[in-house]
Amino acid sequence: MQSESRILLPDGAWLLGKSVCPLDCMAVIMRGFGYNQNSCTSRCKLMQTLTVDLGERSYPIHIGTGLLGRAEMILPHLLQKRVMIVTNTTVAPLYLAQLTTTLETAGVAVMKVVLPDGEAYKNWESLNLIFDALLSQRAERKTTLIALGGGVIGDMTGFAAACYQRGVPFIQVPTTLLSQVDSSVGGKTGINHPLGKNMIGAFYQPQVVLADTDTLNTLPARELSAGLAEIIKYGLIWDAEFLAWLEANMDKLRALDSAAITHAIHRSCEIKAQVVGEDEREGGIRAILNLGHTFGHAIETGMGYGVWLHGEAVGAGMVLAAETSRRLGWISEADVARTRSLIRAAGLPEGAPDLGVDTYLEYMGHDKKVESGKMRFVLLKKLGEAVITGDIPGEVLRDVLTAPR
Repeated sequence: MQSESRILLPDGAWLLGKSVCPLDCMAVIMRGFGYNQNSCTSRCKLMQTLTVDLGERSYPIHIGTGLLGRAEMILPHLLQKRVMIVTNTTVAPLYLAQLTTTLETAGVAVMKVVLPDGEAYKNWESLNLIFDALLSQRAERKTTLIALGGGVIGDMTGFAAACYQRGVPFIQVPTTLLSQVDSSVGGKTGINHPLGKNMIGAFYQPQVVLADTDTLNTLPARELSAGLAEIIKYGLIWDAEFLAWLEANMDKLRALDSAAITHAIHRSCEIKAQVVGEDEREGGIRAILNLGHTFGHAIETGMGYGVWLHGEAVGAGMVLAAETSRRLGWISEADVARTRSLIRAAGLPEGAPDLGVDTYLEYMGHDKKVESGKMRFVLLKKLGEAVITGDIPGEVLRDVLTAPR
């Protein structure tokens, strides 16, 4: 995994290294006289780039503002100048025209398909709408799919790309905080089944991820909080210093402070890129990215897809995971209290719904981490360090699920 600041010059060349502005200051830079930071204006196109290191299938994650208007970020990743944008009824009125104009101005033919919005539509019927559009418009193997939306759109578009003609390229353009920090990175694609979330899908990596932070300005507060849950997860499983930073900066994040939100997205993607680079197909360490998800997916399935947002269910699930870790003697009551406090500060529900123990166990039994019929959980050895275990006494799990919340 690599991390660097990059500036894209108008001629398509990259200037690497320190944060500089090649637009207002390019003449100064070209003459070798250095960089006058005070001359930067809002036209500055500073962008941060990470790389998911997967050998020949490595790809960049670009994080910055104004990326939807920059065709040069997409063109190098197209096998032909023909794409299909997949989006939904919420995002389409906001950003579909902008992205379409950007591409068409660059000579790219754009096809579009607009799906109904929501987790409840992450199913075969919606997936077939993508296939119908691809087939009716004679999309070819070199036609690139572009996912413009949140996690549901990204997952379904990626799965459609993995299946159509046995694999076509796709690009992630995530427009929600949750998708920018988590679901757009790593190549997990799929749809839901009535018995379990994300149970049907494929590992299929995008060509590039464009995280335009401007799209967060239209994100409802509830969706913003859902994304913060995944950011908190990275601190809990990997980086205690980042966790402390989140505690100190949660108000700024909820207010969409530009510097704070960019740092949170960058650090989250940095951690995920490192983990995915080590374990692409979740045969080992990548499973730690599922902290709170075993409980959370059970909540989503049990309540009905879309009743609880994914991030809300993960937030409550992380509290249950923290409490389970405490009962196993790994973390303290104070650590659980810190976890609860941060979840609450992010505007998330800290208490899981009472589905009944048997219902929780039924849905958790369908979890993708189940191995040889045994449920496995991601828990905390300490704040900032996760562990995967199947050795949880039944009475401990039942006590956690029945405890007052």
